[in-house]
Amino acid sequence: MSLSDVEVQAEAALLDEAESTATQIRQTTSVHPGMTMDDAYRVQAAWLDRKLARGEQLVGHKIGLTSRAMQAAMNITTPDSGFLTRDMVFEPGSTLEAARFCDPKLEIELAFVLATDLAGADLTIDDVLDATDHVVPAVELIAARSFRRDPETGRTRTVVDTIADNAADAGIVCGGRRVGPRDIDLRWVGALAYRAGIVEETGLAAGVLDHPAAGIVWLARRYAEQGLTLEAGHTILAGSFTRPIDIRPGDEFRFDYGDLGSFELAFT
Repeated sequence: MSLSDVEVQAEAALLDEAESTATQIRQTTSVHPGMTMDDAYRVQAAWLDRKLARGEQLVGHKIGLTSRAMQAAMNITTPDSGFLTRDMVFEPGSTLEAARFCDPKLEIELAFVLATDLAGADLTIDDVLDATDHVVPAVELIAARSFRRDPETGRTRTVVDTIADNAADAGIVCGGRRVGPRDIDLRWVGALAYRAGIVEETGLAAGVLDHPAAGIVWLARRYAEQGLTLEAGHTILAGSFTRPIDIRPGDEFRFDYGDLGSFELAFT
């Protein structure tokens, strides 16, 4: 059974408070076991509405669960998506407080910044590239406002919980060198993630559905079904091509994208 509007608003309010207090809450499906992905996106949208009402500005979107490994882990065959607001954008070289976020991790990605609106049910990768102003190295900060594993029951959260929780999105850092969408073969963009000078993760952008623009095709098509558009100027996180990296207080990270440059991020 679908969640009522009252239930959707209540879950959005709980997740909003969990984020603002950095205090994890029970999984949404532990209370609403019959909720669907559509319900979860309704919760996510209600949460975004709360943020916009406070004066935050929508600046983009993230796409997650784009690799076969992550889809298998969540027992799904489709990506998911979340929103980005201005308050979620951090500068390269920043030092952030780890305790500000719930169970935070990092993922290595590429971000596409759109030059024109993107909409339609029949879009292709070429359409995405045509609509893109530039691509830039990016790191997504992910968090879990609801428990990944409930400390009392041991229950793990589902993809429905993750979607309601804004697809785990907590922030974005873009750094390195911008590049035109057709200046290089984006499939072969690689990255090295260092913690305290030691390589933690490596990956190639082709790990995202064989092309990092493929997830944006999926997102634009999903939005088209709802009469929505990806807007010019928005930043689209295309999906991680590494495993998540745990964040601990005192961590110092460097992200090396080869010819596309490098940038740093630290946590206290």
